[in-house]
Amino acid sequence: MSAADAQDHAAQRARLVAEVEAMVAATRRETGIAALSAPVRAALGKLERHRYVPADRQDLAYGNHPVPIGAGQTISQPYIVALSTELIAPRPGQRVLEIGTGSGYQAAMLAQIVAQVYSMELLPALGREAAARLKALGYGNVEVRIGDGYAGWPEQAPFDAIVVTAAAPQVPQALVDQLKPGGRMVIPVGASLAAQELLLLEKRADGSVERRSVLPVRFVPLVPAR
Repeated sequence: MSAADAQDHAAQRARLVAEVEAMVAATRRETGIAALSAPVRAALGKLERHRYVPADRQDLAYGNHPVPIGAGQTISQPYIVALSTELIAPRPGQRVLEIGTGSGYQAAMLAQIVAQVYSMELLPALGREAAARLKALGYGNVEVRIGDGYAGWPEQAPFDAIVVTAAAPQVPQALVDQLKPGGRMVIPVGASLAAQELLLLEKRADGSVERRSVLPVRFVPLVPAR
């Protein structure tokens, strides 16, 4: 990459961060998030989104919207990636499970803040490509597994937080079971594309779960393994 390209991408990232910050401020009443925290803002500003977008869609890389990445999947809107990260209140030392690796963009965001990210992807080709990309970009604290997101990753449970990047008809109980007491889960839920909501779940010490609807959203479906 030339110096001019690097400068152009840096400028586009700065504009994207500003757009996401404005959107976070505009939706603060619904989400409860008034502004990006310093760690999330820094992580978003470092993420080179053009590396997670197909070569034929590079012109769309720094738009604040989803971008198709093939196989019927998308890279999520940066605002939603940042918001989902904020909602789980990530901290250094934590272990986080992600369901739906996709291109690896959300995993890379989390990996800059927490100690370890375990990311699951149902589609083998997509998962292998994301794993290779994350390794090449230096994210040594992300482990990608090909498998059914509905089942979670019991061998590595419990998790401090869980981020689900595809919509399920209802919250999978296996994921609730794998969340630590005091932990948080962000998951889009809805039986149809037109009726999805982003939920924030918090697991209490006694194992009960408090849930709150954050925003109406539109995600690709969370598909179970066949």
